[in-house]
Amino acid sequence: MFVKSRVTTVVFDVGNVLVDWNPRHLYRKLFDDAEAMERFLGEICTTDWNLELDRGRPFAEAVDELVTRFPDFAEAIRAYDARWSEMVAGPIAGSVALLERLAERETPLYALTNFSDEKFVETYERFVFFRRFAGVVVSGRVKLLKPDPAIYRLLLETYGLDPAECFFIDDSAANVEGARNVGMHAARFESPEQVERELMELALL
Repeated sequence: MFVKSRVTTVVFDVGNVLVDWNPRHLYRKLFDDAEAMERFLGEICTTDWNLELDRGRPFAEAVDELVTRFPDFAEAIRAYDARWSEMVAGPIAGSVALLERLAERETPLYALTNFSDEKFVETYERFVFFRRFAGVVVSGRVKLLKPDPAIYRLLLETYGLDPAECFFIDDSAANVEGARNVGMHAARFESPEQVERELMELALL
């Protein structure tokens, strides 16, 4: 008789699940015109460009290349590196509270994040809740990005985790689907309240 594995372990994404990351937190300070800011983020420091930073491309190299292409925006481009910390408004309090409740119950906790290794180092030091994790896989460190199945498998293999016992939380639908494709339980983050309900249904809270 087949018995479904009980979920015992929770794996968190970081950006926009545990911390409020948005380049607009910085660039609203640098642009008086919201439309000009959106053009800059849509055409120069784009989502795809940022994803390559998350894949492990050095900030200095990426910034210098863009400054060469768009010299009129040199100051704003360089701010993406020099003032990166201002893109993180702070922790998402409700999510961190859930993390702390899980830790109190001695739930095994891990993080799997698309994040520049350079910037993760400073972010780790900034937020004490990272100490709650038994292990963290950072895309920029391992040169893999979610939703590539390889990064989920790397997490599972590195820490000896059974995917059927893991519950993964991410704000990206594609990343949630990626986790499910390797056998993990997963849900898309919408709010701390929604995640709390999911955790209660799994008897983790």
